[in-house]
Amino acid sequence: MKYKPIIIVNGEPNSIFLEIFFKSIKKNYKSPLILISSLKLVNFYMKKFNINKKINLIEYKNIKKQKLSKSSINLIDINIKLDKTLKNITSKSNKFITKSFEVGLNILKIFDTKKFINGPISKKTFLKQKYYGVTEYISRKSKTRKFAMLIYNKELSVCPLTTHIPIKNVPKYITRKNLFEKVYLINNFYNNIRGIKPRIAVLGLNPHCESTNNFNEDEKILKPSINSLRKLGFKIKGPFSADTMFLKKNRIKFDVVLGMYHDQVLTPLKTIYEYDAINITLGLPFIRISPDHGPNIQMLGKNKSNPLSLIKAISFLDKH
Repeated sequence: MKYKPIIIVNGEPNSIFLEIFFKSIKKNYKSPLILISSLKLVNFYMKKFNINKKINLIEYKNIKKQKLSKSSINLIDINIKLDKTLKNITSKSNKFITKSFEVGLNILKIFDTKKFINGPISKKTFLKQKYYGVTEYISRKSKTRKFAMLIYNKELSVCPLTTHIPIKNVPKYITRKNLFEKVYLINNFYNNIRGIKPRIAVLGLNPHCESTNNFNEDEKILKPSINSLRKLGFKIKGPFSADTMFLKKNRIKFDVVLGMYHDQVLTPLKTIYEYDAINITLGLPFIRISPDHGPNIQMLGKNKSNPLSLIKAISFLDKH
């Protein structure tokens, strides 16, 4: 098979994922897609959204003997009872989600593919404080210790040094070791995927990179670490004040902005590009991508959700 399949895990069943999935497969891809979901759930939404698409049901136990189709939905049925209401996100979906990820990660090995997409899940009901987010969940499942979250757009990407943790806990994670790890992962990704050494801007933790406290993380940790990385040959500058970094005249000088916490970099990127970005986990033995949005329960069943991020995710893997 010239083009390895793209494995797509449904994620939270009470979400907009299948809606945007149906919208995304209107586009033709070179790689066959394997959807891991519930046959009943897929049929429910196909009927609801008036989708006319054939389903190629794949038997998981005999998956190597199965033929994949590019014109049909290649579906592995996770036949676990789901909440009949399909309106609320609850822990009743946890078995379905767990089994879906288990099957999806195993199929990567079977097909010798490195292309993996998952739909959004609820951190509140599925992860239950065991993991900060899906990034950490996938990393643990794949036994990956060094990883990073990259919200990728070809023009400008962002990477938070810390992911889904409370703001009060952010400072203790700002270390030379953590910064070095993220920079190495970013550099390796751009070198492998784009063939370039990325220009990286590092944001400071404090407003204007100044602090009234005796200890200033920007001066004591970030600045000397950045200087060391620059001496090692990385194209990196900073720390910069976060309030002006995303002005056009500043952001066009860089490929990646590395911030100290989640909303410091994701808020401006989503404001600039909206759905034109994808969430890539760096450091894994495969490329894991998710659309850059959550389950969006408020839009469930309305058929008004924007599929652009999922289209970008599939298209990215279709090329690499």
